[in-house]
Amino acid sequence: MAAYVIVGASLAGATAAITLRQEGFDGTVTLIGAEPVPPYARPPLSKAYLRGDAPFDQALVRPLAFYADHDIQTMFGTRVIRIDPSKRIVELENRQRMPFDALLIATGGRNRQMSIPGSGLEGIYGLRTVDDADRIREEIIPGRRVVVVGMGFIGSEVAASLRQKGLEVVAIHSSTTPLSRVLGETVGQTIADLHRAHGVRTIFQDRVVRFEGRRRVASVVTKGGLRLECDFVVVGIGIEPAVEMLEGDNILLVHNGVVVDQYCRTNVSGIFAAGDVANHYHPILDRQMRVEHWHNALKQGEVAARNMLGRSVAYEEVHWFWSDQYEANLQYAGFQTEWKQLVVRGRLDSGSFLACYLNDGRIDAVVGLNRAKDVRRVMPLIKARRAINLEQLRDESVDLRTLHIRE
Repeated sequence: MAAYVIVGASLAGATAAITLRQEGFDGTVTLIGAEPVPPYARPPLSKAYLRGDAPFDQALVRPLAFYADHDIQTMFGTRVIRIDPSKRIVELENRQRMPFDALLIATGGRNRQMSIPGSGLEGIYGLRTVDDADRIREEIIPGRRVVVVGMGFIGSEVAASLRQKGLEVVAIHSSTTPLSRVLGETVGQTIADLHRAHGVRTIFQDRVVRFEGRRRVASVVTKGGLRLECDFVVVGIGIEPAVEMLEGDNILLVHNGVVVDQYCRTNVSGIFAAGDVANHYHPILDRQMRVEHWHNALKQGEVAARNMLGRSVAYEEVHWFWSDQYEANLQYAGFQTEWKQLVVRGRLDSGSFLACYLNDGRIDAVVGLNRAKDVRRVMPLIKARRAINLEQLRDESVDLRTLHIRE
């Protein structure tokens, strides 16, 4: 009987295990995860769950009983310390060695750490797991002062959630605006304005150089000379792929994650990767990329499972994600960090707009603020990979579903 092992009880890993059973695989499926809880979706951790507006059970991919009911062996609270691709063995922290016929690496990422004076003080938190969220929730008392370090998506969402709970929030970001790497400064400025309108003090183009306090953090000092008194700190400066179990291995190709093709296959037969850890080739955009989004983990887990069964299904989803901050819903589709043109539909200061990022007349990515339907309507244009009529794109009276692709 074939043995399939999934390392990482993440959204991608759980989805793959579920898909294997849905596709009729009758061998053994073992799902291994370092956290002691069943797989769950992470987006609520910085939003509804953090605010106490939704229970943790709502974030579960499936209830715990589901896995036993579908003959999926689970090993939660178990760390994998080594993967040996040549011997096709997964080694666990208790030295147990598990052979596999096919393996999926879905280990996700781990938070980047700050190595500065005072970073070991109590009261400094990251946010990646439900345990992290629980620790931050214990600190939430209206009127307390918190410094949020980093205004990427996690930092921006945490700042919004804590402000909504009545805390005094100061947010520090090294760039010129929140989310500038993804959205650019023009659109990023609208997110900065949103936070300021809700009472967040924002500090840009500065960085934290030390934390001060005796046993517990009491203040944050920046390179620009600011000293910010606080009751606690939340650090959100991004993640890095969790590939430590592959250290020392010279067989599997690892570069900014586990490198895979459009079928989620690594360079070693029978070994696949999906989710945040996978540096995958995207056939529509014709490039390698590593994407840290819920939708990517969900869809890539499904594709990886089918390809573990030999189906040869290409992963070509147009990447999509959302972020809720206060009353605003931000949605983004596509993938691009450099663009020649930015075409805005609507006004950036109106609280509702669509912004398209183009290269050579083709839309590579789109972001919408309170424009969910419009983002969905642009996604086929991204997939088409053809130049479009820019005036029609800009014109609010033109239905995006009828937008002309330029011949």
